[in-house]
Amino acid sequence: MIRRTARHGLLAVTLSLSLAACGGGTDEGAQESGSNAAGTTTAEEAPPGAATSQACETRGATAEPAAGITTDLGTAPEVPPSDAPPPCDLVISDVVVGSGPEAVGGSTVAVKYVGAFYETGEEFDSSWSRGADETLPVTLGAGQVIPGFEQGISGMQVGGRRMVTIPSDLGYGPRGQGPIPGGATLVFVIDLVEVSA
Repeated sequence: MIRRTARHGLLAVTLSLSLAACGGGTDEGAQESGSNAAGTTTAEEAPPGAATSQACETRGATAEPAAGITTDLGTAPEVPPSDAPPPCDLVISDVVVGSGPEAVGGSTVAVKYVGAFYETGEEFDSSWSRGADETLPVTLGAGQVIPGFEQGISGMQVGGRRMVTIPSDLGYGPRGQGPIPGGATLVFVIDLVEVSA
């Protein structure tokens, strides 16, 4: 019996997450996941817990943040549920505009975040749950996280809090990953803590 070290296990998880984030977007993948011709998952075809029972809606790339997201950067934010159709493209909403260094391609950043499902607001992951000072390091452009998360960080300044709504094709795609069902629209509230070269 071969024993895997924690490091090898982590590499396997990281690789599978990267592959899951890159997958999807083709008609073949959409058909496998129970999506209709428009690329949206219907309620009767969706796997249990899927959050995309509505057709997506075209919106601007930026929007006002949802009411109720705290501007107190010392407090974990909560994502409110939404009954509006999910956006077809990435939508960025600045809750607090930072004044420090800007996150640009190639820079390594440290972020705090809460991830939730768009329709229910149910949290599926959070750096806050691991401690108030816990951060996630991300090198922008390195493909370490799902594309929508990385795109949502780009352009932020240290001290900022941003709500990022991520359609499935910029998230975990038609197959999903772990607790994320295929076709899920996700919302992350991201705090930019640090930027380094």
